[in-house]
Amino acid sequence: MLDARSSLADGALSPVPTWVNSLGGPLIVVPASALADWHGCLESGLVVAGGDVRDDYDRACEIDGLAGMLAVGERGRQGLVLADEPAMTCYLPERRAFLRWLAADSQADLFNAADTVLADPATVWEECGEWETDGPAVLMDSVNAGSELGIPYPDGGKPDHALISIPAAVWRVRATYRWANENTWVGLVQLTSP
Repeated sequence: MLDARSSLADGALSPVPTWVNSLGGPLIVVPASALADWHGCLESGLVVAGGDVRDDYDRACEIDGLAGMLAVGERGRQGLVLADEPAMTCYLPERRAFLRWLAADSQADLFNAADTVLADPATVWEECGEWETDGPAVLMDSVNAGSELGIPYPDGGKPDHALISIPAAVWRVRATYRWANENTWVGLVQLTSP
């Protein structure tokens, strides 16, 4: 059974996951090496500001499906957009999966549902393409600029984000949203070897 301290193959315990919230738009996973190249929402952007410039946040909002990739900066790096729902999300390193809290009475219920969905060979997955990363990445709200993650909001608090320890690779991305029972709706975006 998966929980916040699941045993890994080597017997070590995984840390309690860091949950990342959205202010209402999609979350994105940006390679740490390209964080400064993600500019989020600009005052002249189309979606939020009603401006005339298509910014990074606008591009993230345009992703169709449960997940998709887009360019970050001009050096060939890619971000992985967790699209469709602005759901609170954490990363499960032992499963190489982003767990999206769509509906659940408790974190334990959500982890149990994720375990069930991941183990079920009948789970229907949406194939979302391939994501290339050069190593560690950051899960964050796509509205924020990567360079501003440590800067407090005017009304207090700082942007949610979580460092994702992941090896450099080209990953196949697949996603599913599934009701595990009448109270628990789980979203998963999983990275697998191509």
